[in-house]
Amino acid sequence: MQEHPFAKYVRILGKGKKGPRSLNQAEAEHAMGMILDGDVRAEQLGAFMMLLRVKEESPEELAGFITAVRSRNPAPENLTVALDWSTYAGKKRQLPWFLLTALLLSENGHRILMHGARGHTAGRIYTQDVLSLFSIASCTSWQQVSEQLSADNFAFMGIDSLAPKVAEIIDMRSIFGLRSPVHTLCRMLNPLQANNCVDGVFHPAYAPMHQKTSAILGVQNSLTIRGDGGEAEMRPDADCEIRWIKNKQLSEQLWPRIYAQREVKDSELEVEKLLQLWRGDIEHIYGRGAVISTLAATLVLLGVCGDQSSGLEKANQMWQARDKSKF
Repeated sequence: MQEHPFAKYVRILGKGKKGPRSLNQAEAEHAMGMILDGDVRAEQLGAFMMLLRVKEESPEELAGFITAVRSRNPAPENLTVALDWSTYAGKKRQLPWFLLTALLLSENGHRILMHGARGHTAGRIYTQDVLSLFSIASCTSWQQVSEQLSADNFAFMGIDSLAPKVAEIIDMRSIFGLRSPVHTLCRMLNPLQANNCVDGVFHPAYAPMHQKTSAILGVQNSLTIRGDGGEAEMRPDADCEIRWIKNKQLSEQLWPRIYAQREVKDSELEVEKLLQLWRGDIEHIYGRGAVISTLAATLVLLGVCGDQSSGLEKANQMWQARDKSKF
């Protein structure tokens, strides 16, 4: 029987203890292209994804995967944003306070595309599911994205609309019992190829991986936060590891906490508090700190501020000046 064309990629990853290697960028692009085109069997897809999961993805593999996804899910070339913000992890210990950061940036003239997934892990709050609190619709087409950006400088698109085949693989988490490498590639998909990108990680090893992948893809400026729950959200009561690309130069920093002591976690996560904090109806020390800290880092990414100190000062000013009646 003739060997299936995809078998070589499974073999490269799974050839014994000493025989396997990572795919190079071209191999990774071709392999992901075959997956997206439906040219692999289900058994091969499962084996390939789990072998990658055990080995851990290399930056070259991720860059190849992303190139394949982009080529099969093209975005309009004339549609641009200042900032690409990915949100794929979901939150389980804290609310997604970073959404307020993004909305505050958009209120101040920064065009933002946020994209993400939902529902793949039980017990988490996903950004897409709280948008309705702010009367924001999740876009299902690039035309909708364009209209929302023109109206409010902010648009959200779910991966199920952005790259449906990729969304199907994400949803296989309940079958595999583990996340697959597409969870990682989505964070750096940057479909409109913005000059500035922000993403989050949970496990320490993934921060340099994200940074190096973005560099291979030619990203001008990026911010990878080892944030709360794996989302791009600074923790105000803990020192935060962050990785930068600034003008294509790679660096890393440890930003000190802005609160000396740990804040007590809410006994229940009530998503309505996001809107209440924006409107000034409640005071939430952790939430406000998360918004301000994340905003400070993002302002440095965008070149508005030069360091944490000036970023925090500017972030506090923007927060105080927000339009509380906007939502």
